[in-house]
Amino acid sequence: QVQLVESGGGFVQAGGSLRLSCAASGRTLTNYAMGWFRQAPGKERDFVAAISRSGGNTQYTDSVKGRFFISGDDAKNTVYLQMDSLKPEETAVYYCAASGRFPREEVSVFRGSYRYWGQGNQVTVST
Repeated sequence: QVQLVESGGGFVQAGGSLRLSCAASGRTLTNYAMGWFRQAPGKERDFVAAISRSGGNTQYTDSVKGRFFISGDDAKNTVYLQMDSLKPEETAVYYCAASGRFPREEVSVFRGSYRYWGQGNQVTVST
């Protein structure tokens, strides 16, 4: 079993940047495909980005392509989400998640594919 702890959220003005971190303990992240999701008040938890176990395959929801970047650091057992040009409508609680068993190069956009979740980290983008 893996435990995930997120950090790096906070307040930022529209157009600004934040980097979220997701540190894992218990097992190495190379065993898991990793994803980031976000949930705004009163809304569903939506897919944002994912990275494969190898790190060689990434996927993003259309609205963040070119602005958000997911990456991993095996030595630190940490996954990151770099978020640039943030928009007020992206205010949400951001969650990282680790998959169940996945082929090395595959990713998933579906919540049900992820077995382990972090506690969530608030990101607030002001106008």
